[in-house]
Amino acid sequence: MAKNKNKGKPRNYALDSGVYRFSASKMFHKKAIHKFLKKTVAKKPADKKPVFVEKKIKGDKNGGTRMVRVKKLTNNVPTMDVKTCILHTKRKSVFSKHSRKLRPSLTPGVVAIILAGVHKGKRVVVLKQLETGLLLITGPLKLNGCPLRRINQRYLLATKTSINVSGVKVPETINDKYFARVKSDNKVKKDGNIFENKKEDYKPSEQRKADQASVDKQVLEAIKKHPQGAALKSYFKAGFGLNKG
Repeated sequence: MAKNKNKGKPRNYALDSGVYRFSASKMFHKKAIHKFLKKTVAKKPADKKPVFVEKKIKGDKNGGTRMVRVKKLTNNVPTMDVKTCILHTKRKSVFSKHSRKLRPSLTPGVVAIILAGVHKGKRVVVLKQLETGLLLITGPLKLNGCPLRRINQRYLLATKTSINVSGVKVPETINDKYFARVKSDNKVKKDGNIFENKKEDYKPSEQRKADQASVDKQVLEAIKKHPQGAALKSYFKAGFGLNKG
């Protein structure tokens, strides 16, 4: 079988000084480019559907006919375009799925100072972080009167003092639901007097007292094991304050 001498050689090549053997129109026909070009066909204008329809109305004083819309308009017209509203609005995630960021200085065992609230100025021990992001702290109650409670980290000032609380076992029942307020059923009856119902003072349950005692016992043992355990007890009892000058 005879070999093709022109195999691999272009049909159109430069003859001299930039002049090619075939022109652009000639190569257009040789390559049959017209077969691959998309033919643009003029689209027929769509038939416009009528918006209004003429309907006959009975009655001599009604004019005989009236123009009625084919599609009724919606009663509630949005003030903004719905599509643009959806694009610009951010999807809000559920609170329980938010990321809980904790300051690196507030690790379990760190002694922190409460900056606001009923127990402001007291030094407390940070035990752990709960699911909602709040921190579980204790005084202990025996030293400064601060019980087991939740607090936001923005109201805590961390100190360089820390205690080893790796041996402290906090009961699994102590979570966010543990500290939820119990709603009182002091509803005024229709025939009752509004001044008869008095607010009941909060009293901790026996379960909470037992949990407080067990956790504080473990924290006090951890304070004793500290090299400066005796000084730490007076440190917790004393309130934090700043002197002028």
